[in-house]
This record gives sequence, C-alpha cells and structure tokens, in this order.
Amino acid sequence: MLSIDPSTLPAKENYKFLIGSIIPRPIAFVTSLSEEGVLNGAPFSYFNIVSANPPLLSISIQRNGVKRKDTARNIFHHREFVVHITDEKNVEKINITSATLPANESEIELAGLSPTSSEKIAVPGIREAQIRFECILEHSLELGGTNSEPSCDFIIGRIVQYHIEPELYEKGRINQEKLGAVSRLAGDNYAKIGEVFTIKRPK
Repeated sequence: MLSIDPSTLPAKENYKFLIGSIIPRPIAFVTSLSEEGVLNGAPFSYFNIVSANPPLLSISIQRNGVKRKDTARNIFHHREFVVHITDEKNVEKINITSATLPANESEIELAGLSPTSSEKIAVPGIREAQIRFECILEHSLELGGTNSEPSCDFIIGRIVQYHIEPELYEKGRINQEKLGAVSRLAGDNYAKIGEVFTIKRPK
C-alpha cells in the first residue's frame, strides 16, 4: 500500500487526494445576504450534520488565500443563512452559482433561481429546493493555513426552521427516492443515489 505524509504534498495535491477519496459528499447550497442586501448563493460539499439535539450542521468554507469568501463574510455579518439540499431537479442551476462574481452581483439572479421568504430569519431561500433549513450562526472556527493565516472558516449553524415538500415527508421520515439528492465527487463529477442495501446493526 502506498503511504504518503500529507505535509510533503502541496496544498493542491492534498485537495485532489481528499476530494477523490472522501466520496460521495452531500452538497449544501447556501444563501446569505451581503451588507448591502445582495442575495448571495453558493454550493459547498464540505458539509454535514453535527448534531440532532439541538439540530446543528456544519459547512467548511475555504478561503481565497487569506480572504474570506462572500458566504462566510455574510454569515459573520448577519449571523443567518439558509442551507438547501441539492437534488437532481436543481443541480444544474446550482452548479451555475459556483461562478466567481463580484460581491455586489447575485448568483441567484445569474442562475435564474427564485427567492422565497424565510419565516424566522431575514435571509431568503430558493423555491427550487425541496428541503431547506433556516439557520443561525451557532459557532465558528478559523482553521488551517500556514504562517498563522487561516485557510478556511468552519461554520456551525443551528437550524431554526425546516421547510420540506409535503410529498417527501412520510410518517416522520424523508423519502430518499423522491428527494433525489445528488452528491459531489471529484472534478466536474456528481453522483445520484444508486443501489441501496441494508445491513442490520448489531444489538
């Protein structure tokens, strides 16, 4: 087996190794508001559940050098954001939002997505998502980097409101086939949920 010390690799090679190995990764589409009120939207695949009680989720937002990305800067300013599940129906438009735009331009408008009001926070979500979570900033960490300069912002959000399409929600459970969530692989590749198998947990 090949054995590699990550400290001997450049950051780009570590990135390739990790995104090609840790697959599939769920994709959070995050909306946030700039200080000027521009609705920002961006996808992130460094995303997962932190806790169910209370309901917390995490997003790791890599920086451009030492500069925070718009999403992180907006979250720190307003302390609110919306996380959407990326699915087969909306992935094409969400992919468009990964384009690099000036902070005063909206990726939501670029992709032709439809803003929809939230109930408990000021940040709108998008209507195209079948599941979305209204979140407030619970905790954050500056991580990584060299020479004491962070390379990413690790965001933990507390979910304060769920929004779910009714046909997905059956007896308190999400119908995964109807949701059709997609995941991120490496490069330009995505994956659908394929064959599902069951293994009983030991008692």
